[in-house]
Amino acid sequence: MVRRAEVEEFLYREALLLDEWRLDEWLTLFEEGGRFEVPTTDWTGWDAASGGAFVTDDYDLIKARVKRLKSRKAHAENPHSRTHRMISNVVVLEQGDETVWITANFLIHRYRDGGAFTYVGRYEHVLLVSDEGLRFRVRRAVLVNEAMEPGARLSFIL
Repeated sequence: MVRRAEVEEFLYREALLLDEWRLDEWLTLFEEGGRFEVPTTDWTGWDAASGGAFVTDDYDLIKARVKRLKSRKAHAENPHSRTHRMISNVVVLEQGDETVWITANFLIHRYRDGGAFTYVGRYEHVLLVSDEGLRFRVRRAVLVNEAMEPGARLSFIL
């Protein structure tokens, strides 16, 4: 049985890796075959067809995203944004034989090109539970912002 404290530690470590732009290490938090999703603000539930998406990456696209973000070709993130993430309200929703469904709130402050932007939302993840620890099977970041501020963009990882 996975305890909330274990999930919190996993999410806090992920936030640290992303804030420090340690993207190769972040990638190791996914199982092969994992998914990364950021639905649009009209999304209404777990069915992918219930709205649009900003990001719907399978594992190969996640690897390509990391490679691109680390290169000079990612002009929107060169140099990369400075971020500060806060995770709260972590809840273990359901546990299966090899997975755990969790939710948590996030607040991300992003600093880029002299601007400060705030992203608010919740995570809805399916985590694989293995002997090696927790891994993302589905990593979903759901924005609750009604609109993006002028100059805000999703060129970084939520």
